[in-house]
Amino acid sequence: MTPSTARGQSFSCSTTVTNKGSFTVNKTILAENCEYFRALFRSGMRECQQEETILQCVGVLGFLVMQQVLNGELPMLNSDQIVEAIECTAFLQVPALTKHLINIVNSENCLLMYHTAATYGVWELYHSSALFIRDIYTDLKEDVHTLPKKLVDYIKSLLPSSYMAVCSHSPCSKLLQDLQRTIFYLDEEKREWNVLTHLPMSTSTTMAGVAVLENKLYIIGGVHDVNKKVVETGFCYNPATNTWSTICGPQQLRYNFTLIGHENCLYAIGGEYNKKALSSMERYRVSNGSWSFVSPLPCSVVSAVSAIALNRIFVCLWKGKGGTEIHEYVPEQDQWLLVTTLIRQHSYGFYMVAHKDNLYVMRNGPCADFLLSVMDCYNLSSGQWTAMLGQYTNSKGSLFTAVVRGDSVFTLSQQVTTEYTVEDYTWRVRREMKGFGRIGSIYTFMMRLPKDSSSLMENSLDLTQDQLFRDLCECP
Repeated sequence: MTPSTARGQSFSCSTTVTNKGSFTVNKTILAENCEYFRALFRSGMRECQQEETILQCVGVLGFLVMQQVLNGELPMLNSDQIVEAIECTAFLQVPALTKHLINIVNSENCLLMYHTAATYGVWELYHSSALFIRDIYTDLKEDVHTLPKKLVDYIKSLLPSSYMAVCSHSPCSKLLQDLQRTIFYLDEEKREWNVLTHLPMSTSTTMAGVAVLENKLYIIGGVHDVNKKVVETGFCYNPATNTWSTICGPQQLRYNFTLIGHENCLYAIGGEYNKKALSSMERYRVSNGSWSFVSPLPCSVVSAVSAIALNRIFVCLWKGKGGTEIHEYVPEQDQWLLVTTLIRQHSYGFYMVAHKDNLYVMRNGPCADFLLSVMDCYNLSSGQWTAMLGQYTNSKGSLFTAVVRGDSVFTLSQQVTTEYTVEDYTWRVRREMKGFGRIGSIYTFMMRLPKDSSSLMENSLDLTQDQLFRDLCECP
């Protein structure tokens, strides 16, 4: 067998795993996805011509999980499968398997993932698990301290995610600066909202796209005034350095669109321009700083709600008469796929969040009662819808925005900020904190802030007035 043969043809071999199981596999798929098999099959050595390859260091469960992932499946795993899958990806070097393990880290398996990844040296999974644990450290504190001290210290060295919010604001001038144009973070110890930084003067969050990618905040588009003149420049805030920078805006000017951050890319989805709804979508690659059109949505959509579950992009499209379609965008194939359809009479959905392999679609109650907020849960693994128990609206506000962290969901209103605990088919109120006393549209998200966030605010106003004014003047 020559290297060109391995790359150009698909054929099978029998692979014996630790003398406990024999599997018929596709050599080409293994060579494309596993560093171990790529080196073995293309080495020209005797083993690459044998019909049977014996692996002594990989378990049956791990090898089966690897096969599932390479075949395009996304299995949820039990403890034994997790341990053997980590062992398998460490020994065979399978990036797709490592990525899948990262995508299914949750509160039930994060400690096992973390400890096992450290044992086998799967450092990307090790770091991702540690970040997840850091975010829910209070809930896992007793269990965390059963880990080796070195692993505990690494978790403590990381920054936790903070609940953030910014209101809808239009640009201001240097002479008429609006000091209310600020980004806030929730101080969970004091249970109150504090100012983190000011928005640059040319930034608009009115009908803009707002998303977090690689712990940087992006604000794209937005409008200047009632004439809906679109802001052509995009803005990026880096909390680590407390600085704003500018990026180019999408090729198609748009407002009222959805902005999603996913795997080093931003996606601007749908929206409006000149009062016309759009179906087009553009992708911004941070690596080269450019926008390009990708496959459009199945239909025109304004302010589509979206969520990322298991590292997959999902968007809700409302079809009228109570119809809700959930579509998935698959970047590798640049393709939209219809996932499921939900029919709820006299109902309109207004938000969606993800937790584990569940999508929670929030909507108004029956008979167009927008004072009620009820939910339906769609499980990606089973493909089943479940009506959630209870209602999630009271006199203090409703769920027009929500953000997930660990097993918690944070929501806010003018009167109260509420943290829910996600349980099987209900959300239970965990605690209530000071409300977000602003009106208008509110964008919420999670970011990791420096430990002394108060020091950032001291210089942010000067940065906005001086350095940013110069940067914006020079922006093409």
